[in-house]
Amino acid sequence: MTAEIALAFGKSFLFVFAALLPILNPAATAPIFLGLTEGASARTRAMLARKIARNMFALMLGSMLVGSHVLAFFGISLPIVRVGGGLILAATAWRLLTATQSTADSRTELAEAFTPEMARRQAFYPLTFPISCGPGSIAAAITVGVSLSHERVTLALANIGGGVIALLAIGVLLYLAFRYADHLLRPLGEAGAIIFLRLSAFILLCLGVQIVWDGVSELLRSLPLG
Repeated sequence: MTAEIALAFGKSFLFVFAALLPILNPAATAPIFLGLTEGASARTRAMLARKIARNMFALMLGSMLVGSHVLAFFGISLPIVRVGGGLILAATAWRLLTATQSTADSRTELAEAFTPEMARRQAFYPLTFPISCGPGSIAAAITVGVSLSHERVTLALANIGGGVIALLAIGVLLYLAFRYADHLLRPLGEAGAIIFLRLSAFILLCLGVQIVWDGVSELLRSLPLG
């Protein structure tokens, strides 16, 4: 019995970790985090990294455990979640892609304006949702949560426990990627970092459009024919 529970725990950990980490992809969203927190001090960014990691864990855990029940209660389908979230993601990426480059004077103004209170207001939107944890991640977490269910209570709890630990591990990786994002991009230099940021914003925009298209395609397929 103990070996069976341990095996279920390990399998669910690997399953959730492998399924959600590539979608969340902290390394790819770290440059976006830097771009959206331009002007913030290192201390403020460290605080934001902690809050975003906690918010991501709570949002993904809630989606994994009760997401399907919440959507069913409100009569919302996953395609609708994809369309709405994809539009938000694309809009955020577009603002970042078309943002003008800051001069030295404007950076000083940004540093003075980006207060800790402002950072706290942005910690969930847009930095956690939809940048760090978008509609695709939420849809994947809901799907994963359904897969963790089991008719035996002990195995169901082992599956959930493995999933929770996997989310904690992903949260730690997200914190480290955001906390040290500037160190990771420093070898590129200022010009290289700007180019990398623009490319990341463009990829994020394409991802948002792809999520919208996936949702619309599912809705179109659900329409009655004839």
